[in-house]
Amino acid sequence: MNPSPAAPGATTHAVPAGTDAAPARTDALAATPWSAGRILAGPAGRPRVLFGRMYEDPAVELAVFPPTGARVLCIASAGDTAAALAAAGYEVTALDLNPVQLAYARTRLHDGAPALTGTAERLAGLGRGAAAALLPTWRPAAVTDFLCLDDPAEQHRRWTDGFDGPGLRLLAGAALRPAGALAAALRPGFRCALPRGFDTVLLRRISRTVARHPNAGNDWAWRLLLGRERPGAAAVPAADRRRVRLVLGEVVEHLERSAAGAYDAVTLSNVVDGPGPDFARRLRAAVEHAVRPGGVAVLRSLREPGPAGPGLAAEDRSAIWGVVRVVRTGPNGGTLA
Repeated sequence: MNPSPAAPGATTHAVPAGTDAAPARTDALAATPWSAGRILAGPAGRPRVLFGRMYEDPAVELAVFPPTGARVLCIASAGDTAAALAAAGYEVTALDLNPVQLAYARTRLHDGAPALTGTAERLAGLGRGAAAALLPTWRPAAVTDFLCLDDPAEQHRRWTDGFDGPGLRLLAGAALRPAGALAAALRPGFRCALPRGFDTVLLRRISRTVARHPNAGNDWAWRLLLGRERPGAAAVPAADRRRVRLVLGEVVEHLERSAAGAYDAVTLSNVVDGPGPDFARRLRAAVEHAVRPGGVAVLRSLREPGPAGPGLAAEDRSAIWGVVRVVRTGPNGGTLA
């Protein structure tokens, strides 16, 4: 997350200790929505921790990446994906444009610090609180009971019959439609990043996930639906500093400046959500440059699938993605999933 460069006139911040810095460039990409380090509308201010946890399932990467020991790039965000890749034996570069988010990732990756509540978690908590106050099915005890299930067929029946009812759909519509509360709270650049009809889209994605993956072992379902960690969930391991390099910078510029074939694989989430087609074309060229021929790129998007389909979105247990595309780089590359 945080794919874009700093906005013109944005306040500069000290580089977190233990990170590599890259000079920011001012061009058309500076208008992309991640540049301010804030996702809520209002007066400009210093960047904030946007994501206390990450909402992407690294099992996708672990299934499609080259063998361990490979050189991989990910977005730093809250550090979860970098930690999982490092624990599996990859040499990880974790990049983020937001210096506050990068500093937070460093405390988790290098110091083993606990997760904080970011802006995304506060917004989700408001939605859960409204549902719990108005709908008996969504009170914490009932949701906990649902999340303890380990039979996807029963989970889907319970979701359809008890949770995904008219009351939830009214609340979701009020919050997530284009004229809803979330759109009003977001900075303008983020409003177009959400797919049209995101209220029904998100509920459909949750239904898909509970029908496929056991709740009892799904850390992301516990975070999304209850705002708590799954009992018995493993803590994010502190990563060996030699295995995770933290870099302050913008992802396209970093890839363009990297040596050809510098990476064996990259994983990028939300990077194309918000910026326009020029950014997407430049990103594709940068990935082809920086990832060796035959390497792998995993791209996640909140958008609804196009003609190429959703890829591995159904395999990602976090339930929020519309597309999880896996591509192989180089002249003989192409879409793998």
